[in-house]
Amino acid sequence: MGYTDLIFDLYGTLVDIHTEENDLVWEKTALYFGYYGAHFTPDGLRAAFQAELARREAKAGQSYECFPDIPFEQVMAELFRQKNVENADVLGINAAQLFRISSTEYLRLYPGTLEALAKLRAKGLRLWLLSNAQRVFTAFELTHLGLGAQLDGIYISSDHRCRKPDTRFYQALISEQKLNVENCLMIGNDRQTDIAGAKTLGMATLYMHTGLTPPDQSQADPALHPAVAGGPHYEFEGDDWSILEPLIEKICL
Repeated sequence: MGYTDLIFDLYGTLVDIHTEENDLVWEKTALYFGYYGAHFTPDGLRAAFQAELARREAKAGQSYECFPDIPFEQVMAELFRQKNVENADVLGINAAQLFRISSTEYLRLYPGTLEALAKLRAKGLRLWLLSNAQRVFTAFELTHLGLGAQLDGIYISSDHRCRKPDTRFYQALISEQKLNVENCLMIGNDRQTDIAGAKTLGMATLYMHTGLTPPDQSQADPALHPAVAGGPHYEFEGDDWSILEPLIEKICL
C-alpha cells in the first residue's frame, strides 16, 4: 500500500459507452467521402478501410510485436489520397470524427466519477489516464465529459502506436513522468489488457468488473475486495465511484 499515483483505464472504468458500427454508419461515412469526390459504396468503404488498416497493422507488427495501434484518421486520410482528393489529412480527421459520432449510441460517466477524481486529487494523489483509444475522438470525448481537467496526464495508445498490455505503453507514462512503479496502482476493467500489462511490470492493480468488461472474464473476487484484501491486487464489482473512491483512499493513504 502507500500508492501515490493512480493510473486509470478510460472506457469501462471511468466512462460508459456503447458504439454500433453498423451499415448506416458506413453509409453516412461513404456519403461524406462522396462530398469530396471520393466515391465508395458503404460496403466498398468498409472493405477498403479494413484492408488498409490490416496492411498498416502488419507493417507495424514487425517492430511493435502483436499490439500495434494505428491512428484511425490516418487510415481514412489514405483512402482520400487513393482517390486523388486534396487536403486528405484534414478530411481524414473529419471522417474519423463523423464515424465516431455516428456510431455512438451513448457516452456517459459512471456514477460519481468526477466527484471521486476530485476527492482523490484533493488527498494529494496524482491521477493518470492510460487508455487504448484514438486521440482523434477520445481527446474530444474527454473534454465533453469534463474529465481532462481532473487528470495530471493523458496517455492515448494511438499516439504511441502500441496498446495495453504492451509494457512499452505503460513505460511511456512511467518514464516521462518519472514514476516509481512500486507507488503506482493501475485501475481497469479488463484482466487481459489493463491488469495483465501492469502486473508484468510489477505494478499493483485494481480490477473493476463492469458492464464493459469482456464477457469471457470473471466477476470480481469478493476475497480481493479493497476493504479486505492486503494487495497488491484488488477487485471490485460494479462501476459506482461513490463507493469505490473511499476504498481507494483506504488502500492508498
